[in-house]
Amino acid sequence: MQQFPRTTVGGVSLPRLLIGTNWMLGWSHRSPSADSQIQNRYQKPEDFFPMFEAYSRYGIDATMGITTTKPVFADAIKYASDKLGREIILIDTPIINVDDSAQGRAEAAATIKTSAQNGAKFCLIHHSSCEQLVNKNKQIIARLEDYTYMIRENGMIPGLSAHMPEIIVYCDRNNYDVETYIQIYNALGFLMQVEVESVARTIHSAKKPVMTIKSMAAGRCTPYVGLNFVWNTLRDCDMVTLGASYPAEVHEDVEISFAALERRFPDLEGRHSPAPDQAAFGNK
Repeated sequence: MQQFPRTTVGGVSLPRLLIGTNWMLGWSHRSPSADSQIQNRYQKPEDFFPMFEAYSRYGIDATMGITTTKPVFADAIKYASDKLGREIILIDTPIINVDDSAQGRAEAAATIKTSAQNGAKFCLIHHSSCEQLVNKNKQIIARLEDYTYMIRENGMIPGLSAHMPEIIVYCDRNNYDVETYIQIYNALGFLMQVEVESVARTIHSAKKPVMTIKSMAAGRCTPYVGLNFVWNTLRDCDMVTLGASYPAEVHEDVEISFAALERRFPDLEGRHSPAPDQAAFGNK
């Protein structure tokens, strides 16, 4: 099976396509019923295995998600790693207490330690925590070094979830100990805080590789549109985090990604229709 291209982050080899988890952990960005449907489908570690197995066929061996509040996800990674006989690299995104107090720091340290115990190689502070520390007036991220130190102390590689594009700029400008960023990036501008062109410029100017998320705007644009956009506008060092609901979707989306990188049309079956034999569908 063709293996997906790789990049290097903090000295670690990663596939440029990362395993997304919103469609396995229950964050659909669509509706409570959709969230519940996902959660009902993925309840036990073995429920996740067909998805990890599908990605692993292409050498895609790294996943992004949160284990500190979703322990079943940590168990699922261990289960899949054992069954596949290969490590699945965990990029954890813990939500930490960033209060400037002894109790706040103690709780943050405990959460980060849990992330390490769950097997994370990368620890990227969740955007909901990180953004509380941003000071736009001073163009700094206050006390960030406290948390990156905790991450290093626990043997993990530090990074930040940068839904706010300024986080990348401030990190680079202040030379914080951060090896990578998560940034929302899609053709529709879904959940992006500024226009697509500005985020693209921020990514291209970043000193470190960027892990992009929401390439299909949580299902609001098709895989062909969403994936062709990101693969044709990112740098060779950057990554795309790709979630799916079923193994068949993984195989389709990986083929679309290969085709985008190889500048060809994807080798996929046409869509179904009550009257499929129509010239407008590209059928002969």
